[in-house]
Amino acid sequence: MNINFERIDHVMICFPPGKEDEARAFYGGTLGLKELTDLGYPIPNGAIWYQIGNIQLHIRAEDQPGPLSQRHSAFVVTDLEAARLKLLEAQVKIRPDSQIPDRKRFSFWDPFGNRIELIEMI
Repeated sequence: MNINFERIDHVMICFPPGKEDEARAFYGGTLGLKELTDLGYPIPNGAIWYQIGNIQLHIRAEDQPGPLSQRHSAFVVTDLEAARLKLLEAQVKIRPDSQIPDRKRFSFWDPFGNRIELIEMI
């Protein structure tokens, strides 16, 4: 059984705490990205979301990057539960993520410390 990936959903990158205005000036101003502000629910963890074509760029403050950095790529899958079972069968540790109303999701780390988020849209 393979995980059925549909598409990339978003990429998360981080900036130092207290630099939100500079981050908005760069990503919204310099790069001209459209900030997503009216999603019908609050964006979790103080993140700032931008639309780039058919994917999103999520940015948020992070004290010190390290082995548990919040930086990650997120992929939409068709059957999140099947993906979870496959990863657990392979003894991959899964971490539930914060709740967002329009998606189910969790994260895991590859053997090299890269965080990967899987999402099923609901």
